[in-house]
Amino acid sequence: MIQPPLSLYIHFPWCVRKCPYCDFNSHAVEGEVPERQYVDALLADLDYDAGRIGGRPIETVFLGGGTPSLFSPDAIARLLEGIAARVDLARDAEITLEANPGTVDAGRFEGCREAGVNRLSIGVQSFDDGLLRALGRIHGSADAVAAAGAARSSGFENFNLDLMFGLPGQTPEQARADLEIAVGLQPTHISYYQLTLEPNTLFHRYPPALPGEEASWEIQRIGQQLLERHGYRQYEVSAYSRDGWRCHHNLNYWRFGDYLGIGAGAHGKLTDPGLGIVRYWRHKNPRSYLETAGTAGGLGGETAVAAADLPMEFLMNWLRLREGFPESEFPRLTGLEPEALEPGLSRCLELGLLERAGGAFRCTDSGWNFLDNVLEHFIPTD
Repeated sequence: MIQPPLSLYIHFPWCVRKCPYCDFNSHAVEGEVPERQYVDALLADLDYDAGRIGGRPIETVFLGGGTPSLFSPDAIARLLEGIAARVDLARDAEITLEANPGTVDAGRFEGCREAGVNRLSIGVQSFDDGLLRALGRIHGSADAVAAAGAARSSGFENFNLDLMFGLPGQTPEQARADLEIAVGLQPTHISYYQLTLEPNTLFHRYPPALPGEEASWEIQRIGQQLLERHGYRQYEVSAYSRDGWRCHHNLNYWRFGDYLGIGAGAHGKLTDPGLGIVRYWRHKNPRSYLETAGTAGGLGGETAVAAADLPMEFLMNWLRLREGFPESEFPRLTGLEPEALEPGLSRCLELGLLERAGGAFRCTDSGWNFLDNVLEHFIPTD
């Protein structure tokens, strides 16, 4: 077992308003966001974690939420300066900031760029005002278009647009229009994924009328073809990029890399060649988090990944990638022999769900479209 590349995820738990479909750890902000106190807490977390990584460099940083763009450029600058002072941050590190079109302007983007952010991920979801209202979003279509323009004018060569399909009452024509507007804004990357009704959300308790399975499948098929025609290659289940612009932070997740997680409710994964793989998480409640950050009491929990669970954990990440996984990576990253993937691997090859090509295993078109059917063959039986 080797130590894979290391990333840093930073969670910001506040939003202007909680969206009815969102199951992330986010809370409607009341009054002023406690910027200084929260940045102090994040850096205290990093101080606590720094001793666990043994000087390993941080390859990528992702500021997610919630709505990180609620924080001022000055706060982002202080945070990134504090990170660079505490850990070995790679000189070419990809540093992504998630932004809500309803909370940004060109001046804020320019300030974040000057602070060291070099990639933006803008949560558009749709360019249809009616669908945005159905999703409970605080922005309109014009705000989304303006945010993309502000990203480019502020010097961001690399930015992602987040879009969803299968929205309440959405037609294939509306979905196509969303994508046509998106590609016209010329982002380097587009995330395109289906709305799902997650537990503990308002939409789960009061489900809206969503397109049926066949309609959603048709919307997805049309979208994939349109994105391919415009030069956006699908490299992961919901990720499309122009050549050379894949998201390195998310690639590290999908390739079973390690990551520190700081901030309220953040999760982390660390590999110790002698002890195995550990997952940990921090308190979700912002108040509890602020009171305990930087201490052992700030951890909501920590658990070692059992050997029996490693094949599933490894595959549910790697098989999201079109390229699949090199045969050599499973023993390198898990410490297990290749036989630990059996009998599921052989069975999936027999069923035509997986194929072996160039020293790698990857999903066939059938396996790609029904990934859950692939993974069920690797569920631990004990």
